[in-house]
Amino acid sequence: MEHNRPDSQKIPTVCILGLGQMGLVCASALDSAPTMSNIRMWGHDEHEAGSLSQTRSAARLPDFRLPDPIRVALSDAEALEGADIIVNAIPVQFIRSVFERLRPTIGANAAVISVAKGIENTTLLRPTQIIADVLADNPDAKPRSLGCMSGPAIASELARNLPATMAAASDHPGFAEQIQTLFSTSWLRIYTNPDPLGVELAGATKNVIAIAAGIIDGLGAGINAKSALLARGLAEIARLGSAMGARTETFFGVAGAGDLATTCFSPEGRNRSCGEALGKGAKLDEYIEQSMCVVEGVATTRSVMDLAAKYRVEMPITRAVHAVLFEHLDPVDAISMLMSRELRGEEITE
Repeated sequence: MEHNRPDSQKIPTVCILGLGQMGLVCASALDSAPTMSNIRMWGHDEHEAGSLSQTRSAARLPDFRLPDPIRVALSDAEALEGADIIVNAIPVQFIRSVFERLRPTIGANAAVISVAKGIENTTLLRPTQIIADVLADNPDAKPRSLGCMSGPAIASELARNLPATMAAASDHPGFAEQIQTLFSTSWLRIYTNPDPLGVELAGATKNVIAIAAGIIDGLGAGINAKSALLARGLAEIARLGSAMGARTETFFGVAGAGDLATTCFSPEGRNRSCGEALGKGAKLDEYIEQSMCVVEGVATTRSVMDLAAKYRVEMPITRAVHAVLFEHLDPVDAISMLMSRELRGEEITE
């Protein structure tokens, strides 16, 4: 049942796109927040949506129960009619097709928050840029509020209401603060950040480094090697961000170093787990086929390599991951390639 109040006290209607782990925990956070919302969820698979609506549980996130007030919509119109805010939890490579499908039912004044992490192949657009491209409004119309939220967010921990922090960012004045108010709970603290480019880029690139961290785990190379990888991975992420115009500080905050550390060390991180399997000899295609969740870092590795070439930034770890994923380089040889690079002084962002 949706909450109802007099029009003078109208609370926002929020539609979450995506029934994956992040969509589910976003719904839980919104339901827990002091600022009440009418919450709906939408998924492209009607069977999955119907099952979630009836059982209030999902195989993607064991032991999680969807709060009763949240409606799981069974049609596009049911999900989006009257929606004030849309939360995009769709994997990046599918955002364009989903928003093209839903565009006729998305209101002209509906704001959009993206929690997706990745870079679209070919276009090299960030999630909010993809959405803006698809929902391009009349140039004379009031600009649509677009924002993003990212940070260390292992879904199974959020599902248990364990303490966590994330960063909210937007180019639209005041919208980051609105996101902050909307999602802040007793267990989820939201910081505002003035750099949506940096926040989204950090969320995308850390997945590539996490694959490398998993490869190190799979090879049994040790914590020393993984910690060094994290430090040098952060350096190349920050170099790319600086070249693209992001704030360097963003990469050393919650959305940068915080998210990178979590995804590189958590045994539940999808990208790290993929890398670990590759380090142990698994074939990428077979691993992806059996995975229940999208491993965003795989596709994003291609995009980050293209960005590195476009902005002439050296990213040796990303290059090594790309070679393992798509050029049949043995993971052992990838580690050797990184360790045998020319000796030099340590540089962070230059």
